[in-house]
Amino acid sequence: MTISNSNLFKPIKVGNKTIKNRIAHLPTTRNRATDDHVPTDLMKKYYTARAKSGSLLITEATLISLDQGVYPNVPGMWNKQQKDAWKEITDSVHSIGGTIAIQLWALGRVGNAKLLKDEGLPLTGVSPIYEHEKAEQDAIDAGNPIQELTQDQIKDIVYNQFANAVKLADEAGFDFIELHGANSYLFEQFIHPGTNKRTDKYGGSIENRARFLFEVVDHVSTIVDPAKLAIRLSPLNNFQVPFVNPEGQEDYSYIVEGLQKRADEGKGLAFIDVVEGRFTSDGGTEGCNVYFVGEIWKGPLLKGRNYTYDRKNEWKTIENDANADDRTLVGFGRYFIANPDLPARIQKGNELNDYDRSTFYNTDDYGYNTYPFYGEENKADPNIKVLCVALA
Repeated sequence: MTISNSNLFKPIKVGNKTIKNRIAHLPTTRNRATDDHVPTDLMKKYYTARAKSGSLLITEATLISLDQGVYPNVPGMWNKQQKDAWKEITDSVHSIGGTIAIQLWALGRVGNAKLLKDEGLPLTGVSPIYEHEKAEQDAIDAGNPIQELTQDQIKDIVYNQFANAVKLADEAGFDFIELHGANSYLFEQFIHPGTNKRTDKYGGSIENRARFLFEVVDHVSTIVDPAKLAIRLSPLNNFQVPFVNPEGQEDYSYIVEGLQKRADEGKGLAFIDVVEGRFTSDGGTEGCNVYFVGEIWKGPLLKGRNYTYDRKNEWKTIENDANADDRTLVGFGRYFIANPDLPARIQKGNELNDYDRSTFYNTDDYGYNTYPFYGEENKADPNIKVLCVALA
């Protein structure tokens, strides 16, 4: 078997949708929204170009509210203008047969203290624990130190903020809605013992530390069909946490078992998106494989294993992962940024465009919509600054 006729390029049923191949576009923050967090014309062009690949596209992380954290020029989903702008993007993606999910994001303790202060909002976290000394000093300088979330505030996040974002995302026409439960944002801040020092019903045991996640999943499952929902998890995360969770396998086994139990009861999510151990440039790994997720979860599984370095291995890892069963998708971030036609390039053995890290978080079009399709000339000029314009 060659890679071109492997499972990678066969359709797969996910939730109630059939996706044309099993190479997914992972969520990648790009900072191309407006200052008011409204999606833009550049974002529409970006996702439409990659929809031509037939892949599942997952958008950049999208804020559920100002209350749960602010970063500059990231999109939001809490008002009509944002919803209408996203609707232009989903309509464009669907017009060429594409499939698109939105990733919903609550920042918690890692929100920008000064930007929150400018909005008249407090910096809140599961516990008043800073990511590092600089974050603490920045919050003090902003006059906005971390405040521990009260139970009433937690209730508002679950039943108002996430509920509103999910409702608007559904109205905006997204095929799937992914909850960002990874990388030490709010969900993981509850789960991780290093960032959750609470003594109430949300702290202590894993049953308590996972309570917030299940409250959100269960409530938003009453707003949309659970088959439209997904969640991203990073059991062995080492980003924005004080240490890798030593009980990561046990804690996340409990969580995945809970999600599978709901699936067995007819309330299954469309897929779980799991961040695995990172590959290094020499072919090694950081962290370890989170194989146990797939042993517990029986539905579609999207793996994000830093497959970037599999290019040197002639894509044998993604081929083997996809062929191991009939429910695995493999995800790319950086190479999908640089190659709007990434699946076709992998299937045909074509050369890839290299990505330019220095452009990942700019606010203009260079390094965003300037990567060519295979066979096209690269005419991008870094001296030409095409700025974004709000949609809707």
